[in-house]
Amino acid sequence: MKRDELLTVAQVLDELGGISRRTFYRWREIGKAPQGIRLPNGELRIYRSDLNAWLESLRRAA
Repeated sequence: MKRDELLTVAQVLDELGGISRRTFYRWREIGKAPQGIRLPNGELRIYRSDLNAWLESLRRAA
């Protein structure tokens, strides 16, 4: 079984077509971004599966 990849915020922004970091964090503040985990050093990581599920939910809603 393949392990789920943890993406940095920069990688997620690239996957989303280069949106700004500010926009991504604004989406998180209002609950409109994929789930993430906070590492002990304070950095945020997003599981690729969570990003893909979030994108699929946006496609279905469109």
